[in-house]
Amino acid sequence: CFFPFQTLTAPAPFADETSCQCQAPHEKLTIAQARLGTPVDRPVRVYADGIFDLFHSGHARALMQAKTLFPNSYLLVGVCSDDLTHKFKGFTVMNETERYEALRHCRYVDEVIRDAPWTLTPEFLEKHKIDFVAHDDIPYSSAGSDDVYKHIKEAGMFVPTQRTEGISTSDIITRIVRDYDVYARRNLQRGYTAKELNVSFINEKKYRFQNQVDKMKEKVKNVEEKSKEFVYKVEEKSHDLIQKWEEKSREFIGNFLELFGPDGAWKQMFQERSGRMLQAFSPRQSPNSSPTRGRSPSRSPSPPWVFSKASPPSSPKAASASLSSMSEGDEDEK
Repeated sequence: CFFPFQTLTAPAPFADETSCQCQAPHEKLTIAQARLGTPVDRPVRVYADGIFDLFHSGHARALMQAKTLFPNSYLLVGVCSDDLTHKFKGFTVMNETERYEALRHCRYVDEVIRDAPWTLTPEFLEKHKIDFVAHDDIPYSSAGSDDVYKHIKEAGMFVPTQRTEGISTSDIITRIVRDYDVYARRNLQRGYTAKELNVSFINEKKYRFQNQVDKMKEKVKNVEEKSKEFVYKVEEKSHDLIQKWEEKSREFIGNFLELFGPDGAWKQMFQERSGRMLQAFSPRQSPNSSPTRGRSPSRSPSPPWVFSKASPPSSPKAASASLSSMSEGDEDEK
């Protein structure tokens, strides 16, 4: 039976809960035939099994490979129960119900078979109309067998997949064990009790004290970060203020020099005012060619025969000379 789009809209069904049975004749196929996409009337039914504890990307990639081995395939996934797993492999982190549900919600899975057998029997293969079994090619020794898939390989029904390096259930459990104190402290902080975590009274007190110390460290760290942020903001503002002050001071100095500098406006204005004051206190003399230079308009000319008291003739000759000049002047006037 094939459900073309079921995994895109709902979880994959459980094999024991569906009434759908494969009605087409189930003839044995070769791998070459299956790779060609035949038969056309039904998909190739591929089976993959496992424990699938702590379902992770390595599991999903293995199922993706199993689903895409052939052009037209239907993937059935068998999950072993808790009893069988604890008997042959060991204790699991997730119980069987959790592991079943994890597989149902994987996009590559078409059907989940609960309580799958540890070793595949011909009856089981016939019941579920299984054409091929997909698993990694590493021999899986268990239950007194060197390889539980040996008879499947001999029957030509085994198709290998590749393991994803760096991820496995054992790796995840190893990380938890390695960092046990960290996870125990985290869960105590989240509200789990020491009894639930199987932690002793002394370890509980130690973990809680460590949590308090970590909180204090976190507070100190936050204060330091806020202090650094505050100092940075103050430095940034101080830098802006200094820059603005420098710009204003340059502008002030420039304006001062323009006003009071050697060639400033104040000097030119002072020189102009000084010149005006000098002109006001000491006016310029009249030129020699002025008509008022030789004769004052307010005073009438003295008669030529009036002698000045301040400058009498120094000798008779000088007196006679002056008389002669005066007489010549009178003749000229006549």
